[in-house]
Parts: sequence; C-alpha cells; structure tokens
Amino acid sequence: MTDVLRRGRASLAFSFFTQGATFALLVTRIPAIQDRYGVSDALLPVFLAAVPILAGVGSVTTEQLVKRIRPSRLLRWSQPVVMLALLGVGAGGQMAELAVSLAVFGLAVGALDASMNMLGVSLQRTYGRSIMLSFHAAYSLGGILGASLAWVGAHWHLALWVSYLPVVAVLLPAALVGSRWYVDGEPAPVEGGESAVGGSGVVFKLLLPLCLVMSFAYIGDSTVSNWSAKYLKDVLGSSEQLATVPYNVYMVTTLVGRAIGDFGVRRFGAVTVVRLGALVAAAGFVVVAVAPGAWVGMAGFTLLGLGLCVLVPQTFAAAGRLFPGASDAAIARLNIFNYVGFLIGSPLVGALGDAWSYRGAMLVPMVLVLVTLVYARSFATSSDRYGGGHERPRTADVGRASNGL
Repeated sequence: MTDVLRRGRASLAFSFFTQGATFALLVTRIPAIQDRYGVSDALLPVFLAAVPILAGVGSVTTEQLVKRIRPSRLLRWSQPVVMLALLGVGAGGQMAELAVSLAVFGLAVGALDASMNMLGVSLQRTYGRSIMLSFHAAYSLGGILGASLAWVGAHWHLALWVSYLPVVAVLLPAALVGSRWYVDGEPAPVEGGESAVGGSGVVFKLLLPLCLVMSFAYIGDSTVSNWSAKYLKDVLGSSEQLATVPYNVYMVTTLVGRAIGDFGVRRFGAVTVVRLGALVAAAGFVVVAVAPGAWVGMAGFTLLGLGLCVLVPQTFAAAGRLFPGASDAAIARLNIFNYVGFLIGSPLVGALGDAWSYRGAMLVPMVLVLVTLVYARSFATSSDRYGGGHERPRTADVGRASNGL
C-alpha cells in the first residue's frame, strides 16, 4: 500500500473516532440538556426523534450532493459543523437555541455518517481486504472516550459548555488537519456478472435486505443504549451504580469485536462472520431475558456487544460490493435505515415492556437480529465466491488523494 493510502486510512479512522466521541457527549448528557433548557418529559421525545429524522434527510441530501462534490469534501466540512452544533447545545440558554442546534446537528450528522462510510468502503475496495471494521472500532473507542468525559462532567457538575469546549477545541482543528489526507476512491468498474446486481445504479429491491439488517442491528443497539440501565435496576434488582456498567461493558466489547473482526472476515469470509455475529447477539438477548440476577444480565450485554458490533460495518461494505458502480448512492440510502432502527428500537421495547414485560420485550430484538441469517448471503465477498482469504484487490481504484479546498 502507498503512503497516500496509509495516510488516508489513518485520517479516516480519526474522523470515525472524533464522531464517536462527539455523539457520545451528546447522548450521555441528555438529562443535563433537559435540565438546562427546561424541556419537559412530554417534549423530550420530540427533540430526540427530530435528530435521527433530520439525519435521514441529511443522508438523502448527501446522495445528491456526491454527484457533484467529492465525499471527502462533504466529510471535511460536515464534521466541524457537527462539533460546533454540539457546542451550541451546551452554550445556549433558550429552547429555540436548543432546537436550532439539534436541527443543525441532525442534518450535518446525516451527511457526516454517509460520507464517512462512503470513504471507508472505497478504501476497503482499494486495499482489497476487509478494513471496514477497524474504522468502526475507532468510532467505538471515541464513544468510550466521550462517555467517560461526560461522566467526569456530570460527576463534577460542570456546565455543559465547559464539558464540550475542550473536546471541540482539540478535535475540531485536528480533524480539519487530518482531512487533508482523505482519499476518494473511484467507482469500481462493473464487471461481468456484477452488472446484474446493480450496474451503474441502485436497485432498491436488491438493497432492501441490507436495509432491513441495518435497521434490526440498530434496534438491538438502541435497546442496549436506552434500556440496559433500567433493565438491570428495575428487573434484575441491581444497585443504581451497577446499573451504569452494562452500557460501558457493551461499548468495550463492541470495540474488541470490531478490532479483531476484520481478521475474521479475511480468514472466514463476511457471510460466516455476519452469521456468527447474529447468533451471538441473539444468545445475548436470551441471556438478558432469562437472567436471574445482575451479573448474568451483564454477561448477556457482553455477548450483545460482541455480536452486534460486526453487523453495521459489514452491511455498509456489502452495499459497496453489491453496487460497485454506484456505491456512494447505495451507502447514502442504506445509512437512512441506521436512523430508522434508532427511531424504532427504544419506543418498541418501552411499549412492550409496559404492556407485557421487559423480559419478554428483550426477545423481540432477538428475533429481528436472527432474521439477519436469512439475508446472510447478501454479504458475500469475492473471497466467498472465489476462495482464499482475501478480496481481490482493485489496483485501479487507488483513487484520488484530496488536499486543499
């Protein structure tokens, strides 16, 4: 690999890391945001739902923008906007200011997520082997850092802007400097049989299985992020302090799974890794549902992290393979279902928990994750088709190294 590609990979990984930290700083301080602006419990779900809805709009817009603007440029300028919007959330004092900041955050984060994964897929295609999970591992690492900094801010009762400003002051200029080395890959040439599964356009019917897998994965992820603490405390009888642990455990195991996941894809193929991830995640939900106590429940959340962590990165990578001549458009459309799953997951589990039981509610995302097994063949790589431990490299796709404006 050339130095251009190595720098491109490192700078993109830092972008994933930065976004993980930024997003964690927002979602882990929601109670403090609610208190600062006096948002009622009835109004809070409206604000929370608005962010993923607007992110979906941003992702759709990105599909059109990349026809004229390189994904690297969209990423270069959307990431600072996301961080400045986070700072706006922390510094504002009026409800209208919160609404504007969250609206800007949502629109920009949709463009950021889409363009970030576009670059990741094109780099993986150029490398000729699985590297997509490593980018999402960087995101998990950033999430752990962001959540830890949020805990410090909450523990010391720091104002939101005091918690956010040092992070933005460090990461924003670093991200801008790193963006000089982003690499834009060229669309892959459409070869032989590949033209039957996409050609130069995106056929939504063919993309739909991956869209469903993306939604189901995020339903599972939002179940953990929104309900793990309540489940341990109210259902399994843990202390309030212990109830804060499962999400941290989940994030750590997500990082571990993604850090080693690319090696599994290279050795066994994406189909096998996705199937194993779905089975491990389903087992995690079962353990959580039947756990007699908090420690067994925590073991279940550990399994969930190890299983769910591989699904989203491999879904983006599979979309790029399925539509080699239109991977950017496919990823932008697929990215919308990230937010669909996020919107559905938490209300679904909450409604089922109130109407039935929270133990029973945990079995619903389990069933949805298992549906991934039905669509596992959609994740086939060239190593699955032709044998061997690596994808066939496309040396013509070394791409463009973007620098300047």
